[in-house]
Amino acid sequence: MADSTTPKSVAREFFIQGLTSNGRQFRPSDWAERLCGVMSCFRPDGMRGPGAHLRYSPYVRPTVLGGVKSVVVNEALRDIEPMAYHFVLNFAKDNDLQIVDACLLPEPAEKKA
Repeated sequence: MADSTTPKSVAREFFIQGLTSNGRQFRPSDWAERLCGVMSCFRPDGMRGPGAHLRYSPYVRPTVLGGVKSVVVNEALRDIEPMAYHFVLNFAKDNDLQIVDACLLPEPAEKKA
């Protein structure tokens, strides 16, 4: 039985940044949306149904970090579909993109006045 003081497990994630190893911006400018669109079919079973094809996968999603287009990749994808996980990693390596090991934290809740 889990102790209530045990911290929740933190999702392991990494970011693929739209910068090459020498700091140049990666093109085309919509690369992150294209990559995430290809990966949109990889999602938990509960995320199927109407409109599901119009959403990004929770495992591979676009974002902007510090003004740089990036893709957040949840390492749970490796367990769900190893080939998809390696596809994303190889995309970054083949295009000489920077990979940062990190975890995207949720936005803090706004305080009501």
